[in-house]
Amino acid sequence: MSLVKLTIKGISYSQTQNGAYALILNEVDGERKLPIVIGAFEAQSIAIALEKEIKPPRPLTHDLFKNFADRFEIVIKQVIIHKLVDGVFYSSIICERDQIEEIIDARTSDAIALALRFNAPIFTYKNILDKAGIYLKFSSKEKEEEKEESIVVDEILSGESKPASSGESYKKHTLKELYDLLDSAVANEDYEKAAKIRDEISKREKK
Repeated sequence: MSLVKLTIKGISYSQTQNGAYALILNEVDGERKLPIVIGAFEAQSIAIALEKEIKPPRPLTHDLFKNFADRFEIVIKQVIIHKLVDGVFYSSIICERDQIEEIIDARTSDAIALALRFNAPIFTYKNILDKAGIYLKFSSKEKEEEKEESIVVDEILSGESKPASSGESYKKHTLKELYDLLDSAVANEDYEKAAKIRDEISKREKK
């Protein structure tokens, strides 16, 4: 079976379901996207690895694993999403130490959080992408793509979490206030809140 390389587009959270997240992966040599449901903790960890400006005061679990691996000269070479059963993705972490390769089973969210920290490539098999990959209609228009992505995430996550309010809005805050809130969220180790504030700051700075 042929492998397909993936890149991380980002994390989308449901506008209608509190605490519901999906990791969106892009097909490198194509237009399909692979959405994967992940937990809040893993969403925070991946978001921090993606957002270089957010630096936790203490290492998260995945940072601790990276420090441990570095100390014992273990390198993650690649991550492969190798199986899809009843909507659940299964992954393998390919590690190397002293030129000896080992394959370790892992949850996909953990595997990707570690791949980011080791700058390791992420792959899946073509048959998995054929089965679970999706096309977004508005690939050339960023705002419309984000809107449709949110709809897709809500559809994927429907029924998996209890409906709740969409949470705190940061649209009324000034940019300076947002940076202050970001610093406070990081200091309090509320990385979910920090990721949302960083999203709002990024939107403002793109304008």
